[in-house]
Amino acid sequence: FACRGPACYRGSGPRGPFRVFRNQLPRRNDTYPEEPPAEEPPPGPAPAPPARLSGGAALCRVCGCPGPRCCGRCRRAAYCGPEHQALDWRRGHRRSCGQSPDGDDSADAIPEHNEFLFPEYEILIEPEEPEFPDDNTVDPGDEQGAVDTSKDTKEKEELGATGSAALQSLDEETLEALAKRETEEDKIFQKFKEKVAAEPEQIIRYCRGGEGPVWVSGENRPEEKDIPNCLCGAKRIFEFQIMPQLLNHLQVDSLGESIDWGTLVVYTCADNCGGANQYLEEFIWKQDYSVGHVLPS
Repeated sequence: FACRGPACYRGSGPRGPFRVFRNQLPRRNDTYPEEPPAEEPPPGPAPAPPARLSGGAALCRVCGCPGPRCCGRCRRAAYCGPEHQALDWRRGHRRSCGQSPDGDDSADAIPEHNEFLFPEYEILIEPEEPEFPDDNTVDPGDEQGAVDTSKDTKEKEELGATGSAALQSLDEETLEALAKRETEEDKIFQKFKEKVAAEPEQIIRYCRGGEGPVWVSGENRPEEKDIPNCLCGAKRIFEFQIMPQLLNHLQVDSLGESIDWGTLVVYTCADNCGGANQYLEEFIWKQDYSVGHVLPS
């Protein structure tokens, strides 16, 4: 869970304005069948859609939380509180309230409140392809490639001249420390870019208990003492990380006016404690890009 407001991200610490919860069911449970559904639909006519539920808990039309309040006019629209009721009224319920007769499903259509709710998508799970070295050579006959290379060389020379003037004022020990840090930082970021380039559509990297996360930067990485144990006393281990590509799908790409991260790393209980009927909070770590390191869109 995350707030999409940029104000919540400033000064929010390494966890950021995020909360992550775990819930798991045993293979045999009262909700889902033990075996997964067939990938191909069975032959014959498609089954009729399930009938509309006549009961169940009323949910807020804006956020989906339990909605004990309802619209005083149509008595059909449920809300968690007066704030979301007023928001939905301004965003369109004023026009549709009471206009549809009973039994018309359009009266209960859930509006889109994109100003603070994220769009929903289906996540496809696939194994990560093996890595292969990239072929970055340029065809000698590729005139455009030759022009681009020449342009890059000229820009590097100009930057080098500017940087040399600034570095002359620093002592040798400081220069050596800066060079060492910059080299290591570039290696870390280069590894991250290679992972992103290999799977440009990947939004989640899942690897529970195995290889650790791919970090964006050498800065702001948690140590073992920074990751609290679970409430049951067991250690938390790395399970998955959320990649920055997800930001494109969440439609929050206005620089400086929306949420942002380099990567979000989730650690969960190594013992999978807890029952099937409760949600348990786990630990999330937010890492941003280093200064000067920006992932190309």
